[in-house]
Amino acid sequence: MGIVERLVPDDLWELFQRVVPEAPSRPQGGGRRRHGDREVLAAIVFVATSGCTWQQLPTASFGLSGATAHRRFSEWSKARVWAKLHRVVLDELGARGELDWSRCAIDSVNMRALKRGT
Repeated sequence: MGIVERLVPDDLWELFQRVVPEAPSRPQGGGRRRHGDREVLAAIVFVATSGCTWQQLPTASFGLSGATAHRRFSEWSKARVWAKLHRVVLDELGARGELDWSRCAIDSVNMRALKRGT
């Protein structure tokens, strides 16, 4: 198992594919081939979990540069991919009964603060 598969296991990859937007088409043709979404996601996860900068991303491990990973991170952020992925993961875990909502209690009681005299 390579670094990409360790950072983005099959289960996560399946969920991510539900929320990632289609790659934009290039009607003019030509240019470089777009790097695969799974490799880019793994690079983003690596940067987020290792504490390295985009420039320090080990290109040989992922097959893409830090600049490419950052550009796709920005693109996906604008498309709200991370919020959508968060929701999909919560829905999946909830469907499996693997969420413990008891630790997420919200107190809905509203109280006015007491005014103390001087």
